[in-house]
Amino acid sequence: MTEAIPRYALYGEGTAQNTGGFAHIETIAERSALHDWEIGIHRHDHFVQVLLVEEGHAAVTLDTITVGLEGPARVIVPAAAVHGFRFRQGTRGFVLTLSTDFSTRAAGPADPLLGALARGGSAPLGPEAARRAVWLAREMLGLQQEWQQRDPLFMALAESLIRTIAREEDASDPQERADRRLDRFRQLVELHYRQHRDLDFYAGALGLTRRTLSRLTAARLGCSPMDLIHRRLALEAHRLLRYTNATAAQVAAELGFEDPSYFSRFYQRVTGRRPSQDKAA
Repeated sequence: MTEAIPRYALYGEGTAQNTGGFAHIETIAERSALHDWEIGIHRHDHFVQVLLVEEGHAAVTLDTITVGLEGPARVIVPAAAVHGFRFRQGTRGFVLTLSTDFSTRAAGPADPLLGALARGGSAPLGPEAARRAVWLAREMLGLQQEWQQRDPLFMALAESLIRTIAREEDASDPQERADRRLDRFRQLVELHYRQHRDLDFYAGALGLTRRTLSRLTAARLGCSPMDLIHRRLALEAHRLLRYTNATAAQVAAELGFEDPSYFSRFYQRVTGRRPSQDKAA
């Protein structure tokens, strides 16, 4: 591809590397004010990002959807998600960036921390959650400025912040809480969707039968396991079509399709649109 979606650890600071144990926090103004309060479209392949809007307004683009958020609010950006922010001048808040190995802090596969990091998304924050999250963010910022290095206390505070902002959503979605195996399935799809693995691979990795996995996704998501895998492939194709100058044939090759014509039919079946309709202007 002649033009790729920019990849960073921290926006504007060169190519991101897969650096285990990375953690960084800064205010919204610290970076966005340098760019006229706009953080352009980019992605973090090996990093999760948390945006905490304390006060003000943010227009948040997460993949192909843009929403407006009034503080207090939060955004969790999963690794590899294409995103960008546009802030009202003077908006206050924080941006926390963590390498994906942060998820090893989870107590096990049923830990809600894993779901929060994998699913991401945006939501308003209630007063109590906002107060606690802002306090934690300020403490982390103070630690970072004082010692200029990551320490165990910083990571513990980061975990507390994410659990705080994810708790309200988790409490409101009992069906999603009911079976954390879906989060593990999503993680496996994220790792292997480009390899076009069959259903036996995913079921085996989860210790489930194909039938049990199919029942699980049907009950919780209203779709089959392969539907979820195909949607993930189509989402990545949409990202590349919309945010790069790659042709449909180049996108097909990038995502492991040997036949561009088959890719075009696949894309239209999953999205209802031809690849040419989603090409970047």
